[in-house]
Amino acid sequence: MSYNHQQSEFGSKDVVKAAIRMALSANRDEEKDLKAYYSGIGIKACAVDYGGEFISSIMKIIERAVVSSKREGVIIESHAEEGAVAGATREALAQVMPKAVGLNVGGKIGVARYHDHVAVCVFFGIGLLHLNEISIGVGHRVV
Repeated sequence: MSYNHQQSEFGSKDVVKAAIRMALSANRDEEKDLKAYYSGIGIKACAVDYGGEFISSIMKIIERAVVSSKREGVIIESHAEEGAVAGATREALAQVMPKAVGLNVGGKIGVARYHDHVAVCVFFGIGLLHLNEISIGVGHRVV
């Protein structure tokens, strides 16, 4: 990755951009490269794939975001940090809900953190077969 970052402190906008880039990563190799890049500048990040029927999967999507965040060291196992990721994920899902209700979704969830800023991005293809709509939602919390 050859992104230039001269600053030493990052705010919510930067953390949200990192979550979006993680969610947009095309494959595991790109995901790994982005994660290494962000780690090098002090931002912890992870991503996890997801697919299924939207409404019945909301809790599973939130759970996957929290579990992958803990597994990848983005957050620690505490009520406050798990709640921040769960709340940001729920906010991101609320943004895609109008397009996704009653349909299948497939895509990726990206999570990023810098100090007290936590951001979650959901990037989904929504629909049936190859007739997909694309939607993105983001949420941010402070721990």
